[in-house]
Amino acid sequence: MHPIIGRRAVLALAGASLALPALRAQAQTLSRNARIVIGFPAGGSSDVVARLYADRLRGLYAPNVIVEGRVGAAGRIAVEFVRDAEKDGSTYLQTPASMLTLQPHVFPREVRYDALTDLIPVSTVCTFPFALAVPASHPARDFAQFVAWLKAQPGEIPFASPAAGSAPHFLGVMLAKAVGVRMTHVPYRGAVPAVQDLIGGRLPCFVGVLGDISPQHGQGARMLAVSSDARNPRYPDVPTFREVGHPELSKDEWFGALLPAGTPAPVVQALHTAIVRIAATPDMIAALDRMEYLPTTSPSPQAFADRIRQERAEWGPVVRESGFQPEN
Repeated sequence: MHPIIGRRAVLALAGASLALPALRAQAQTLSRNARIVIGFPAGGSSDVVARLYADRLRGLYAPNVIVEGRVGAAGRIAVEFVRDAEKDGSTYLQTPASMLTLQPHVFPREVRYDALTDLIPVSTVCTFPFALAVPASHPARDFAQFVAWLKAQPGEIPFASPAAGSAPHFLGVMLAKAVGVRMTHVPYRGAVPAVQDLIGGRLPCFVGVLGDISPQHGQGARMLAVSSDARNPRYPDVPTFREVGHPELSKDEWFGALLPAGTPAPVVQALHTAIVRIAATPDMIAALDRMEYLPTTSPSPQAFADRIRQERAEWGPVVRESGFQPEN
């Protein structure tokens, strides 16, 4: 879910400072420095996106903004750290959706936080879709042919995802149910080895983040559908799941900003305003686009809280019906 930084991410960072002076033309909110806490290693997509925002928040939200990694427990350490941080706006969490909406169902004994009571949702900062892909050598040329191929195979067909208990894992489970076949999940430790096995023909299909598989589209792999609401302009030949008759598979992942519960409302609103303003700048749009991410923000902190509540409720039945049990 959070690959080592690649060419597109390098380009995103390289163009990060083009419009910063204009952004900083208003008085900053905090008089002390701030930090964005992430739960994944430096160089991954979480880190890249956090640094893009940190660069633009300096002088706009706080005198200086740094990115601090609190890595461990599949990202949960970072959430707990921010939960217990000072309630003055100087520490905020940037986390993928799954930490707040999926993991409470996947790891119910390990998750010791509630996004809606221990934290204050501020806004999403970007979104990115998932994709279903097969090897370039696969006989199915489109989604309909892939479903026909699945139904013609004896036994259960394996599908890969970047990790057990991840959103792509359960999207694959939903896919199998939607088309009426049985599939076996093959978890990997990250997208890179899974994609390598896919293009090598050792896997029949892969469900993962679009940006992890798209560089291979038309070469070692073929994307058959994407989970976004609209087709990606870079890949106009790839339909959405909605277009192929499965709107229930229209799910995306997001990175979101959250503050500790108890942070004053004016500070929450100020951070929301700053994030929305930054996300609308042409250079930020371009930087995220190079990663195949969209700078999607929430209309209000309450709207973001409502989204977390809804998505958390939606994932519950999916996880329960899958029978998934985390390894101890």
